[in-house]
Amino acid sequence: MRITRYFVSCIALAAVMAANLSARAADEQALIAVLQSADSSKPDKAITCKKLAVFGSKDAVPALAPLLNDDELISWARIALESIPGPEADEALRNAMGTLEGRSLIGVINSIAVRRDAGAVPGLTERLKDKDAEVASAAAVALGKIGGEPAIKTLRQSLAGMPMAVRSAVAEGCILAAERLLANGKSTDAAAIYDEVRQADVPKQRIVEATRGVILARGSEGIPLLVEQLRSDDRKMFQIGLMTARELPGKAVTDVVAAEMAKATPQRSASLLYVLANRGDATASPAMVQAARSGPTPVRIAAIGVLQNSGSASCVPTLLAIALEDDAEIAGAAKTALAEFPNKEVDASIAAQLPRAEGKMLVTLMEIVGQRRIAATPALIEALDAADATVRQTALAALGETIELKDLDVLISTVTSPKKAEDTATAVKALRAACIRMPDGAACTGKLVDAMLRSPIATKCTLLDILGAMGGPEALAVIAAAGKDVSPELQDTATRLLGEWMNVDAGPVLLDVAQNAPVEKYRIRAIRGYIRLVRQFNMPAAQRAQMCALALKAAERTTEKKLVLQEVIGLDKYASAEMLQLALEAKKDPALKDDATRISAAIAKKLGRD
Repeated sequence: MRITRYFVSCIALAAVMAANLSARAADEQALIAVLQSADSSKPDKAITCKKLAVFGSKDAVPALAPLLNDDELISWARIALESIPGPEADEALRNAMGTLEGRSLIGVINSIAVRRDAGAVPGLTERLKDKDAEVASAAAVALGKIGGEPAIKTLRQSLAGMPMAVRSAVAEGCILAAERLLANGKSTDAAAIYDEVRQADVPKQRIVEATRGVILARGSEGIPLLVEQLRSDDRKMFQIGLMTARELPGKAVTDVVAAEMAKATPQRSASLLYVLANRGDATASPAMVQAARSGPTPVRIAAIGVLQNSGSASCVPTLLAIALEDDAEIAGAAKTALAEFPNKEVDASIAAQLPRAEGKMLVTLMEIVGQRRIAATPALIEALDAADATVRQTALAALGETIELKDLDVLISTVTSPKKAEDTATAVKALRAACIRMPDGAACTGKLVDAMLRSPIATKCTLLDILGAMGGPEALAVIAAAGKDVSPELQDTATRLLGEWMNVDAGPVLLDVAQNAPVEKYRIRAIRGYIRLVRQFNMPAAQRAQMCALALKAAERTTEKKLVLQEVIGLDKYASAEMLQLALEAKKDPALKDDATRISAAIAKKLGRD
């Protein structure tokens, strides 16, 4: 039964494939008809050529070949001929090479190179002698891409005798052919060609390329030549040495690069250091660690960056030791490396060192704990009792970045009942950072409210500031209540925070405070904050108009009423029928009549024009 099902599936698959081939052939014939039709426009023929690059077969070649003689369509025809398999397309391009000239001929030669048509080598050899240097150059490069003994022989024989205008292309062809030989395991033959190019009178870029090639072709025997480039005063040769050192495998190469790094100038040492890092050779680690520990500053900083990117936990002790150094630049680089170290597995080992650390090491570890947000709350809380202010304040900052909601009361107490007055500013900053990142904003707000109930006015204002930084509906409700409190200090803080609120949720609260706050100056601040919301934030036109109407009604002074007119209703971008109606209503107020008349006329003109 299983065999029967398999047999039936094969028959079905064959039928589907046959149907697809039949449909594809029909599509191709339709495309060929477009090319052969006298009624087809050149743009249509161009698009058809692109389609034949996908659907074309040898059947399309007779229709494409004549287009190689058309200056406007030759490029499109080449696209198709480059893709169509079989000798027919090769023959069409070879035939065209014998009749074309100039840019068209160069294009056809390039297409022959793409197809790597070995049958075109005799014709390309003839074109190598063309009086047009660009044609001869294209032929040389094509011979290199095609490769094979006849093409290589022609190129090697031409390397010395060609005019300088063509010699660079001949050298390029030699290099391309050598690359194919090397890829096919013929390193000795490849090295011989590279050496010929290096010794020829050709442009420097070709010598640079051949130098890289011969080093790679020689393998370990190419190391002395590699060292020569790494020591070269010529910038291009040094750069190709760096590039080749990344490519050439083997521990011996790693050792050579490490040795040269120790001898080179600081700038070159840094470049060689990056080569070691790129090689990914484990044997390079000691050299990189040593470079990070001592030497010129640029090299040390580069090495620190390399150790960071390595992600190896074995680098952490070295980076910690460097982070304790007196040189601020180097110590800072090490601290940054530790903070941004990609391997999260090192977090536990960093936290484990906290309980037994002291002095500068303790401070550094706590800084890293905070930057990496490593869970180490017990050790950080213990450090809050240290005699050293730097230790206490660093611990506070780290707690701000790491503490969880269940332990937040510890930070709150450092603000409400500070043991050391000098730590208060840091404690406030830490509590602010912790509250902002708490995922449960409502629970966090509840803890702050509980603390406010037992705190003096100044501390309440501080906690209100933190609630303002947190945002959210729960914090907004607390600040709203404070805005109507009998305490001027709380009113001051609350109305300031409401005026800075960064979404329209504060609108109803500000309107309420503007109408009900005990002190006039805070009512004024609240209505101005409300006007800012209307002016600044995106909202539907109808909502903006409604809020403007409420602001005009709530504003006690003409100054704020004019603000609504001038800063919102009168803005060109907010022009609408609703805003026009508000401006017309405002004309009834003698104090607003002039502004309202001008603004209503401008809105009417804007609406009429639109």
